Amino acid sequence: MSVSETAGVAGERRHAVLADTPYGPLTLVAEGDALVGLYMTDQRHRPPEETFGPPEDPETPPFAAAVRQLRAFFDGTLTDFDLPLAPRGTPFQRRVWAALREIPYGRTLSYGQLAERLGKPSAARAVGLANGKNPIGIIIPCHRVIGASGSLTGYGGGLDRKQRLLDFERGAPVRGRGRPDQDRGGQQALFG
Repeated sequence: MSVSETAGVAGERRHAVLADTPYGPLTLVAEGDALVGLYMTDQRHRPPEETFGPPEDPETPPFAAAVRQLRAFFDGTLTDFDLPLAPRGTPFQRRVWAALREIPYGRTLSYGQLAERLGKPSAARAVGLANGKNPIGIIIPCHRVIGASGSLTGYGGGLDRKQRLLDFERGAPVRGRGRPDQDRGGQQALFG
């Protein structure tokens, strides 16, 4: 996944809402020229609205590029995001979020496997906690991390959204126009 991370980007926070997505409204938050947040409605660990800054048109920078790439992702024509990101977190959280970006589209890892990739094989629980605090959902694909048994465990946006994202990325049969917000016509294994 090609995502540029900008450390220490400063600027006034502002936000834009992308209302018409398969996963409900998405709130994009930016500081300077970088995204610092992408939040779903009813998301666990979603900061209070007043911390998002003033609203802006989603067609203004840096939101326009994010909106364009998110729409392409939802249309199935984009698998790798290329956006300036500046997620705020501890050094360990930022390491986990960087590792999430290395999980290929349509694939999954367990929390333990991700901990091993970070050189901390006994830190699966800490990896799970950091994964849950990911401030830039979908673009930093925390939905691609599952339980050791292959079960869906934890997702700030809800397990239904996580399942729909995984089904969408894996090309699971979907009724209608193929959008993940419509009835699923079948399931596929999470490992591939």
